[in-house]
Amino acid sequence: MTEKILTVTNRAGIHARPAALIAQTANKYACEVFIEKDSSAVNAKSIMGVIAMAAGYNTTLVLKADGPDEKDAVEAITQLFDTKFEED
Repeated sequence: MTEKILTVTNRAGIHARPAALIAQTANKYACEVFIEKDSSAVNAKSIMGVIAMAAGYNTTLVLKADGPDEKDAVEAITQLFDTKFEED
């Protein structure tokens, strides 16, 4: 299992567009991908699950992936967060 701590740095937080980007990216990989906020985890391949997290600006999340291409999946999703979902 690969884990990475991420912080939401785009001002609008995780709304519909970033959630869609996360889910689309996660679905490119065979591994299971989850995002944890506080004590709950959501499937990163589900747009509705990601939106339901209600992760606002400066929220800390834990990205977890488990499977054959887990490192690539974590790297790709981390890149989305690093570029602030190309919103800023």
